[in-house]
Amino acid sequence: MTSSCNPSHFAQLNRRGFLSVGFLAGTGLALPALLRTERAFADLKDYKNFEGTAKSIIHIYLPGGMAHQESFDPKPFAPIEYRGEMQQVKTKIPGELFGETLVKTADIADKLCVIRSMTHGEAAHERGTHNMFTGYRPSPALQYPSIGSVISHEYGPRNNLPPYVCIPNQPNEFAGSGYLSSAFAPFALGSDPAQNGFKVRDLALPNGVDDSRFATRRSALDAVNAYFQKKEKSDDLTAMDTFYDRAYSLISSPEARAAFDIEQESAEIRDEYGRNQAGARMLLARRLVQAGVRLVNLTYGGWDMHDQIVRGFKNQMPTFDQAYSALIRDLDRSGLLKETIVMVSSEFGRTPKINQTSGRDHWPKVFSVVLAGGGIKGGMVYGSSNATAAEPEDNPVTVEDLFATVYHTLGVVSDKELMAPGDRPIEIVDGGQVIKSLLA
Repeated sequence: MTSSCNPSHFAQLNRRGFLSVGFLAGTGLALPALLRTERAFADLKDYKNFEGTAKSIIHIYLPGGMAHQESFDPKPFAPIEYRGEMQQVKTKIPGELFGETLVKTADIADKLCVIRSMTHGEAAHERGTHNMFTGYRPSPALQYPSIGSVISHEYGPRNNLPPYVCIPNQPNEFAGSGYLSSAFAPFALGSDPAQNGFKVRDLALPNGVDDSRFATRRSALDAVNAYFQKKEKSDDLTAMDTFYDRAYSLISSPEARAAFDIEQESAEIRDEYGRNQAGARMLLARRLVQAGVRLVNLTYGGWDMHDQIVRGFKNQMPTFDQAYSALIRDLDRSGLLKETIVMVSSEFGRTPKINQTSGRDHWPKVFSVVLAGGGIKGGMVYGSSNATAAEPEDNPVTVEDLFATVYHTLGVVSDKELMAPGDRPIEIVDGGQVIKSLLA
């Protein structure tokens, strides 16, 4: 196919048929999620300017329900059946301790805000996960959008990059766009950045398609677009043109493609983060927010430790500890921490008592979330659990409070109404208060 392609050649082929015969597949544009995103953004005339203290957010999600007692809220003076077998380490927050596998994180605790009084009432994984991705309790009547999709909806793309990216993939159905258009769903990598030869599935040109051939095919598509625009005179086609323009921009922009290329980092930085799953994912998250992605969600590990919790933590937490502490240090020394909020969360905590299989069970009454950067005060603990880590002792924080506060740092008014199906206005967060004492 050449750039002199005659639109009349396609006169008998409708637009849907044109796409179905593999034209886009030939260019390497296997980008359904991103294309849906860009179609919606084509219809938006203006984007808001950020008025908050944060320009981006990295949400590190630890699926399964991480035990607060073995991590950010140890109880060294509780009876052994409550405190468990693990030891503690001193942190840079005077008088505060973390679990023994968080040695490096303890050393950057002066950059962190640890909320030890998170609480909700959902003890099932799915329902707790829904809470922590959407800010809403689950409802059979409505699927709520994730925080990433809300940010995507409110602000749109920046620097030819998708506004919302999941590493390595969308982790659950609640990380999606809910009642918003699927245009605001996340862009997923399709593979893990820790793999050798990692490439984002949809960004590389396929074999046999170089930049020149890619441009030629773009010219051919422009000709086809012009033909259909003239013949059908549909406003939707104008939107679709912008939709493809943004997809081509992502693939053809060296800067956008480079943002996903973790191999561009020095060996020193790779070693600092750790050459493992946690390290690669967090390093890529830093690259993406540095390049312009608004919200990166990354998941790491499996924390549903009903059995052998000490072994589980010693297996999984050291690599998290190294990568997370490196991420905070890296963002701080580059100046990005001031404008990037980093949130570590899980769907709930674990039971106060160790069970008969040396683990802990589901416990939503109290657990911990950690914030850093983006206008959040560092070096502080907010709220507390009681002596056995069974319930909040003071300053309980609801999911709505947490989301209202995080949205505030991003410049989003949390009680703004979005339109659900049937022209039903739904607030971004239903209730909740911005916790002003967390703000720098």
